[in-house]
Amino acid sequence: MSDGLAVAAVTATLRNLLEAGLGTGTVTVSARALDKARDGGGGPQVNLFLYHTQLDGAWRNQDLPGKLKPGETGSPPLPLALFYLLTAYDDDKDEVKSQQLLGRAMRILHDHPLLGAAEIQSSFPTSDLHQQIERVRITQEPMPVDEISKLWTAFQTPYRTSVAYQVSAVLIESLRSAKTPLPVLRRGEDDRGVTSAPDLIPPFPTLTELVLPTHQASALLGNTVILRGHHLDQGTLTVRFTNPHLTDPVPFTVDSASATEVSITLGGPNASERWVAGFYTVALVLQDGDHERTTNELPLTLAPEVTAPTTVARGPAPDQKAQITLTCSPEVRPAQRASLLWGDLETPARPHPTQTDTLVFEILHAPVGTRFFRLRIDGVDSFLIDLGADPPAFDPTKRLEITP
Repeated sequence: MSDGLAVAAVTATLRNLLEAGLGTGTVTVSARALDKARDGGGGPQVNLFLYHTQLDGAWRNQDLPGKLKPGETGSPPLPLALFYLLTAYDDDKDEVKSQQLLGRAMRILHDHPLLGAAEIQSSFPTSDLHQQIERVRITQEPMPVDEISKLWTAFQTPYRTSVAYQVSAVLIESLRSAKTPLPVLRRGEDDRGVTSAPDLIPPFPTLTELVLPTHQASALLGNTVILRGHHLDQGTLTVRFTNPHLTDPVPFTVDSASATEVSITLGGPNASERWVAGFYTVALVLQDGDHERTTNELPLTLAPEVTAPTTVARGPAPDQKAQITLTCSPEVRPAQRASLLWGDLETPARPHPTQTDTLVFEILHAPVGTRFFRLRIDGVDSFLIDLGADPPAFDPTKRLEITP
C-alpha cells in the first residue's frame, strides 16, 4: 500500500532510471510541462511529462489482499494509472541527434517493464510506494498523432515527436478506518448454523395480502380486515398500525389467528377518538420468549364516515355563500387536511384548532343544484359508491342540494 506521495515517487523513479541509462552529466532528464521543458537551457535533454491520470478499472472496488480479514470491511484504495509523455531535445536542427536520444530512452523503458522496490525507495525515500504489494508496470500507450498534436497545441508549443507511456497501478491507501467486528462465537441458536428450506417460502413470518370486505378500496371503523401470509403463528401476536398523526397504539380486536391468516376488527373503545382517517401501514410483531420478529408492512387506508344535511340554503349576494356542516368519524386532528368534494368542486374545511368530529365548509358563489358529495381527509375519500348493489351504484344518501 502506498501513501499520497506515490505519484511523485513514480515520476522520480522514472527520471532516475532514464538518467542512469543515458549517462549522468551527458543528458539532462527533466520532468517539466511541455511549455517549460527547455527553460533549463539547451543541449541534449529528455523530458518526462505527466499529462493525465485516471482510475485503474481492475482495482476500482477491490480491497488489497491481506489487508482485511473475512467479515471486515474497509474503503478500497485509490487506484491510479499515470500517463507520461516522453520527449527528446537536442541543439541539432536536423533532429537526428534528438531522435537517437529518443530511441535510447525508449529502449531503457522497454527493457525495464517493472519498477523495483529498491529503485523506488532510493529515488523517493519519503514515500511508501516501494511497500505496495502490486508491482508498478511501464507500458507504451498507443496514442494517435492528432491527440498528441492537440496536447502540444493546448500548451501553445510547437509539436515534437513524442511517445506516451502508461504506468500502473499506483494504489493510494484510504485514510478511512476499516470496520472489524468481533469474531463469531456461535452460529445461531445451539450453534446450528444456517437452516436450509426445501421450498421457496422463507422460514420467517411474512405478510403477503391484506383483504377488505366487499372489495372496498379503504377500510371503515368496525370492518374486519384479514391479513394473509405464512409462519404467522411463531409466538405471541401483536398487530402494529402506524400513522404519522398517532403516537399511541390504536385499539383493535384479533378475531382469529393461524399460521396463514389473521383476522382483525378495526375499532375498540372510543374508536372515533383514537383512530384517524388516512394512510396506515400494518405489520405483525411475534414474540417468542426473548426473540421478537416483525413482519413486512402492508398499506391500509381508513376512510371517514360522514353525515351531512340534505339541503343547504345559499346566502344573499354578493357572496352567495353556502355554509355546510358535516359530522365525521373518526374525529379529525388539527394537523389533518380536510376538504369537501361537492360534484366537481373541492372546498377546504375551515380551520379546526382542536380534535373534532364537526367540520365546516364555505362555498362562495355556490351554484344551485343537487350533487353527490365526498369528504376527503389526508387524501382518503369517504365512500360514495354502494359496492353491495348489483351493479354498483352511487349511494343516494350522499346527495346534497344547495337552494337559492
